[in-house]
Amino acid sequence: MHFTHEPVLLQETLQALDLKAGETYVDCTLGGAGHSLGMLAQEPTIRLIGIDQDAEALERAKYRLTAYNPQVALVRDNFRNLRAILQRMEITQVAGVLMDIGVSSPQLDDGDRGFSYHQDARLDMRMDQDSPLDAWRIVNTYSEKELADIISTYGEERWAARIAQFIVAEREERTLDTTGDLVTAIKKAIPAGVRWGKPHPARKTFQALRIAVNDELGALQEALEQAVDVLKPGGRLAVISFHSLEDRIVKEYFQELLGKCSCPPDLPMCICQNEPVVRLVNRKPIVASPREVESNARARSAKLRVVEKL
Repeated sequence: MHFTHEPVLLQETLQALDLKAGETYVDCTLGGAGHSLGMLAQEPTIRLIGIDQDAEALERAKYRLTAYNPQVALVRDNFRNLRAILQRMEITQVAGVLMDIGVSSPQLDDGDRGFSYHQDARLDMRMDQDSPLDAWRIVNTYSEKELADIISTYGEERWAARIAQFIVAEREERTLDTTGDLVTAIKKAIPAGVRWGKPHPARKTFQALRIAVNDELGALQEALEQAVDVLKPGGRLAVISFHSLEDRIVKEYFQELLGKCSCPPDLPMCICQNEPVVRLVNRKPIVASPREVESNARARSAKLRVVEKL
């Protein structure tokens, strides 16, 4: 089984989690198991629970983590079900939770999965291959308005309405079956002068479709709330995000947990009784060093935020 995987912000993440001997940790987004392998290598006595909804990812992770089999449990599920997963395992509290949000490197590199606009494949983009909703269904059956809303909201694409219009016009002639078909429609929609010298014109649309197919933002919000609940006092939650939509959700949720007063400013005294649940381990997000970005371009947009439960 040959594949490559370079975990982003590995050393920063290990330092942030502050691993304790014999404690239990959860990698909510196992992927290529790079972070999990790093955690076990640094502190071999920990118990690790790895969660991923992608069956292929779990097979890769099982292979990579063979040396640590006795203390590793791999679970195929969505991390939005974190609390239920731990309850089934009769675990009430853990010392740390890691979330590395978004598509994993192996998924992007596997052209057959339909995540990449660089490789022609059937429109898919499902992290869970058993899910009934895929990118083909969205692209070929959703209304022009629904497509525009998805591309605008999840891709923050200024040409969303025009791209949706061109997709609908294109599919009236034939179904858009592959990533190549979709890329062709997007390139027709975005004026050539705007595309010149910019990142790939399909990047934001593919991001938007992937997020919609997998309900990534909804899953993230649910998982964050559960992660804080299952942490023991002094336990840490570390979240790596790769675009502004994810990072905004993480940042705003962490701010809520700091217990700041939410009363209207004109009230003479505080009545909200908000109490802090966590403390910020790093006040500003941790980003990749220039050296890491040079060796791993996918680290360029990564942001690591960490909180410790009080």
